[in-house]
Amino acid sequence: MTDIQLNVNGRIVNAYLADGGGRGVLVLHAWWGLKPFFKQVCDRLAERGFVALAPDYYQGRVATTVDEAKAMLENNNEELMGSAIKAAHDRLAAQTKQPIGIIGFSMGAGWALPVAAHESDVAAVVQFYGAGEADYGNFKAKVLGHFSDVDEWESLDWVRKMEADMKAAGVDATLHIYPGVAHWFVEEDRPEYDPAAASLAWERTFEFLKQNL
Repeated sequence: MTDIQLNVNGRIVNAYLADGGGRGVLVLHAWWGLKPFFKQVCDRLAERGFVALAPDYYQGRVATTVDEAKAMLENNNEELMGSAIKAAHDRLAAQTKQPIGIIGFSMGAGWALPVAAHESDVAAVVQFYGAGEADYGNFKAKVLGHFSDVDEWESLDWVRKMEADMKAAGVDATLHIYPGVAHWFVEEDRPEYDPAAASLAWERTFEFLKQNL
């Protein structure tokens, strides 16, 4: 478990690496930044034998409120963010030399989809309450999703549309709906945290990664 640096087009981007010695998992944080919770996710993955890498595409900034996070998102350098995620993927792929997985949270889950569409070595994608779009025809990855039926940030209609688009393109996608939970329901430092739903989601996630990596 250590902080490392990635060279992103001549700029230095920090990242957190937890090396459990096995297959690689790219961890993409939500709009809060790389807060302690996401580092703990990496640690948890390493304890189960994975090599987890989380790039800090917010350059050390961490939000604690929704308003702070919104402001950070509005002022974020999206090109640098994409390049940082690409650099993290390449570092992980070079280190493990095997197919990798991606776990994305909210905004990070949206980013996970185009990464999987562009990188043929991505074998598994886990989305936590973040939907998005991508060229699913290029997908080699299986997808596991964790969503709510009452999420004010990610409507169930939008999630179901994404699922339909994936399946129309032949993607093996399994989306679980957790009734009544809020967005960020697995993040232990958030008031929306739901212990029972989070426990089930992690159980499903670790089994999915074990089966597909």
